[in-house]
Amino acid sequence: MPIVEVRTHRLTAPLHTPFVTALRRTTHVASLIVELVDEDGRSGFGEAPQVWQVTGDSIDGSRACVEQILGPLVTGADPAEVVGLSRAVERAVVGNEAAKTAIDCALHDLAARRTGLPLVRTLGGAALSVQTDVTLSAGEADGLREAATARVKEGFTTLKLKVGTDAVGDLARIQAVREAAGPGVTIRLDANQGWTARDAVKIIHGLEDARLGIEFVEQPVPRWDLEGLAWVSERVDTPIMADESVFGVRDLVEVIRRRAADLVNVKLAKCGGLTNARTLLELARAHGLGTVVGSMMEGPIGIGAAASLVAAYPTTAVSDLDAAWWLASSPVTGGIRYEGSAVVLPDAPGLGVSL
Repeated sequence: MPIVEVRTHRLTAPLHTPFVTALRRTTHVASLIVELVDEDGRSGFGEAPQVWQVTGDSIDGSRACVEQILGPLVTGADPAEVVGLSRAVERAVVGNEAAKTAIDCALHDLAARRTGLPLVRTLGGAALSVQTDVTLSAGEADGLREAATARVKEGFTTLKLKVGTDAVGDLARIQAVREAAGPGVTIRLDANQGWTARDAVKIIHGLEDARLGIEFVEQPVPRWDLEGLAWVSERVDTPIMADESVFGVRDLVEVIRRRAADLVNVKLAKCGGLTNARTLLELARAHGLGTVVGSMMEGPIGIGAAASLVAAYPTTAVSDLDAAWWLASSPVTGGIRYEGSAVVLPDAPGLGVSL
């Protein structure tokens, strides 16, 4: 039952609240959805998010890559050969990680649907629910205090605060969130490359002196500055997480070699899909690094794949899978749903989603 058709669909869906980081401000999800169809008419889906500021991938670029190179490569192939096909896709083009991710996840989804099992079970897991944090967009102290209070009332126990837009005011914003959330809520920070190494050390020392109980600080410095990342890690007690500094295996090897971070954030759209993500998680585990599976601003298809991975390969800290929670309404039928801080996977074949 080979793949006989590759279809692409443009997904644009509004958010209920603007999403703001040190890198960008967005009011909608924008993705390319890839659909692989086998000769029995089954479809498998994957998502390629448009994130100009992190991966450089766009909907139009991903569509061109899929339609001209990757789609023809997998057409006529047996989707059960997931790993071999994913490796071929990886070698076919330079970059274009979002397009590769969409193909890889669609292969996994289609292969799982043909077995009649949820994707998580074909990945080796059984859980149909995983925990997620929820992001507090970068903003001023009063708005952050209000948002933190609301998210805790909704059942979230881990808050991810976006900082890095203003190093001078970040400490006051973090203090406001801690006061609003209370002592029993986990708070983590994501600077999205927004600090210099010196600013990062100064701010983190301030957090430690104030005993604000920060779980970790994610990507405090520019992604290319591994020396600065290591310099920060050596000088603070708070764990440091690498995100934008790690796209693939070679990046993670370099972070490990330099002892530049304590944890790594593995994202499907950075590394090229589930096949490579599993390698990154195993490599991190083998070298004692903590792990989180994160997301770009993706819809239910991308988050469903990432949550399935976490359910099969549990991470050392609560993962960052709230992207589809920001949607004003679901743009697809079926798939994941949110219950408080839980991402609930459908008990249905594959990702359990349809367009």
